[in-house]
Amino acid sequence: MSIELIQQEVLALKMSQNAGALRRLMQQYHLADMAEALKLLIEQQRLNQEELRALLWLMPLSQRAQIFGYLPMEIQLQQADHLSVDALAKLLEAMPHDERVDVYNGLATAQKQAVLALMQQHEQQDIQKLASYPQGSVGAVMTSDFAVLEPQMTAAEALAAVRRYGREKETIYQAYVLNDSQQLMGTLSLKELILAEPEEVIADFMVQSPITLRVEEDQEKVAQLISKYDLLAVPVLNGGDRMVGIVTYDDAMDVARAEGEEDFQRMAGVTDGVEMGHKGQIGQIATSLKDATISLLYKKRVFWLVLLVFGNIFSGAGIAYFEDTIEAYIALVFFLPLLVDSGGNAGSQSATLMVRALATGEVVLKDWASMLGRELVVAGLLGATMAVAVSVLGIWRGGMEIALVVALTMQLVVVVGSMIGMSLPFLLSRLKFDPATASAPLITSVADAVGVVIYFAIATMILDIPLA
Repeated sequence: MSIELIQQEVLALKMSQNAGALRRLMQQYHLADMAEALKLLIEQQRLNQEELRALLWLMPLSQRAQIFGYLPMEIQLQQADHLSVDALAKLLEAMPHDERVDVYNGLATAQKQAVLALMQQHEQQDIQKLASYPQGSVGAVMTSDFAVLEPQMTAAEALAAVRRYGREKETIYQAYVLNDSQQLMGTLSLKELILAEPEEVIADFMVQSPITLRVEEDQEKVAQLISKYDLLAVPVLNGGDRMVGIVTYDDAMDVARAEGEEDFQRMAGVTDGVEMGHKGQIGQIATSLKDATISLLYKKRVFWLVLLVFGNIFSGAGIAYFEDTIEAYIALVFFLPLLVDSGGNAGSQSATLMVRALATGEVVLKDWASMLGRELVVAGLLGATMAVAVSVLGIWRGGMEIALVVALTMQLVVVVGSMIGMSLPFLLSRLKFDPATASAPLITSVADAVGVVIYFAIATMILDIPLA
């Protein structure tokens, strides 16, 4: 299937405004691919916002809402700004509950009030409730649209209920058994329901004590639980143990992707806000790297770089302190970049592995001591290998004494850099900071300063040069 082919057909429809042909096109291709083609046409300036709106309004409301949800948030909000309040209210009502809240959160205050005024009371309450949860929490990514069953129902009655409201629910593959207080008693898959005897009461064969999440928990936990337990969705409870929503596996994939991109940017020393080609953190408006303005890229990168300029003063101070050593053995300067960079590289490797392990839950804070011991052994072996290689250069440039200095330094800077890179994410987690804040520039700057001191301290001791 070619997106380019869909684009060509959409451009033809733009001219003809043939609703029947558009419906046939939507039957032929997946709506996500249709949305991708529309997005690319907008980016290529072959389709403007007015023309997009005209095409969308040729579609039946249900399909229009689906395609609208697949479009980037920036395009959704541009469209929303030019819709009548009535049209926008109907569109939001037809969208999945979690997706429409993302649009609602991006509207101006006056638009929000006007749209809510046209909705039924239960729809108003649902949007306001979902919009109230903090960004980055489980509540902010869940949907309140899920299948509910009563514990006293028979399997036959439950199946009949699913048939009645199934088309309106986001997913019916997993149903949730609630008591009169809306507390979760158990879960039931569609497979279990179909295979049960018609007269069997669902309270007798439902899965009790299911895996759940709390609305206030970090959204990162969603992907961890769904991956670990192979779930289609995770039920979400509030402080009163009432079930208020679910997070489906597709939303969990979006969360995992967004969190991974956020961690990647932080580790590169970039503050939040630039998206690496996809939608950013769920519910937020992100700008793609390709479309980001020069001023945005500048603002997102300048903080760490300026901060670390002053951090590198420590490296300069270390060099100045050992000025006599450098003057006596000028050959030492040749090895300075090689040695300090090796420590920074080793630290960045360790930090990358630890941040990822902490983010996925493979490693927890109590594992620090055991991980430290293992990292020490690995770093020692890496350092020894690199020390042998660099000692050959040392003999060539300055003789046996210089070779001994650079070999010992290489061993130590790799070990120390690895220890810093591995430990800093644990320390940040302990202090309730995101471990991804242990960015590569930060690790490198710290390792550089420590490496300079180690190098010239070893040189001064072995070469027996008195400090001034």
